[in-house]
Amino acid sequence: MPDIDHCGAVLTVDLDAIAANWRKMRDRLGGGECAGVVKADAYGTGAERVAPALWSAGCRTFFVAHVDEGVAVRGVLPEKAEIHVLGGCPAHCEKTFDTHDLIPVLNGPDDIARWRAHAHSDGKSRPADIHVDTGMSRLGLEPKDVRRLTDAPQGLDGIDVRLVMSHLACADERDHPMNAEQLEIFRHARRLLPMGRGSFANSAGILLGSDFHFDIARPGIALYGGEPASNTSARLSQVVRLQGKILQVREIDTPRTVGYGATHRASGKTRIATVGIGYADGYLRSLSGRGAAMIGGVRVPVVGRVSMDLITLDVNNVPESVVRTGALVDLIGPELSVDDVAAAAGTISYEILTNLGHRYHRAYVGDGKAA
Repeated sequence: MPDIDHCGAVLTVDLDAIAANWRKMRDRLGGGECAGVVKADAYGTGAERVAPALWSAGCRTFFVAHVDEGVAVRGVLPEKAEIHVLGGCPAHCEKTFDTHDLIPVLNGPDDIARWRAHAHSDGKSRPADIHVDTGMSRLGLEPKDVRRLTDAPQGLDGIDVRLVMSHLACADERDHPMNAEQLEIFRHARRLLPMGRGSFANSAGILLGSDFHFDIARPGIALYGGEPASNTSARLSQVVRLQGKILQVREIDTPRTVGYGATHRASGKTRIATVGIGYADGYLRSLSGRGAAMIGGVRVPVVGRVSMDLITLDVNNVPESVVRTGALVDLIGPELSVDDVAAAAGTISYEILTNLGHRYHRAYVGDGKAA
């Protein structure tokens, strides 16, 4: 990890805030289990630190996307933790799942056949989840595949089904008709496949209410402080604070332009602060001329283009005593949430978080134990 004196930006991750957000999601379930999704390096915040914090908060079931993510998370969690791999078990990876006690999500008939063959290879039952497609048209069993399993249940011989699961497409839009459509399809699938526990709700799905909760929910973005839905508030705690370091402050005159392409021209005498962060650090280029920072309680605009390693801020309205070389400015923070940054970039909080760079100095506060 870069030394704090060497880097251009500092990322602080509040593990207690992640734990608090998990508890808020858990409390909404009214008794159902609340898992934790830590895929994509815990949405860019660092799975090897986040997963143990969630365990300390009471989380016992974790979801990742790929097998290597599962291996990494297994290395920092107790043996009793369940780790489910949403991408399933790729061919020739069966022994890796056995060695690290990982549970694959079986996303189609071929996955089921291969996992069944693995179980038959030594006569030992193997745990797995069954993914049913209820309308996303990405991964999961189609209705015809579910019917075939119902007609020939021996197709699951040797497979200890832990979860039957699906995924909501439009849960972030509370009134979208597809939510009710998918719910009915999933209920039908559970009648045909009653084994194991049901899992349907993501972060936004939890907010849709108890009909969507089933036995275990899988919150992701809510844990990391991103609002799951546009028309409701989960009252989440802020998790990340991204601060860029001012490298230089200069005054420019009216004829001068700022940055690549000369897209910004000063309208008068202006002070410009150059900050050591750019799109190579995950500060998206689409924030050019649209992003903002907070300095001394004052909101200042990003002017000119975001470049690979640098951004430029118009700091004319900030006292000179505050804007100095080496000072830190908030790019994500208490007054500028990850959702605010995403809106300015024309994207979603998921993309902002998962693009958080590795050139930052990273600091972690808390351990997830504080209630």
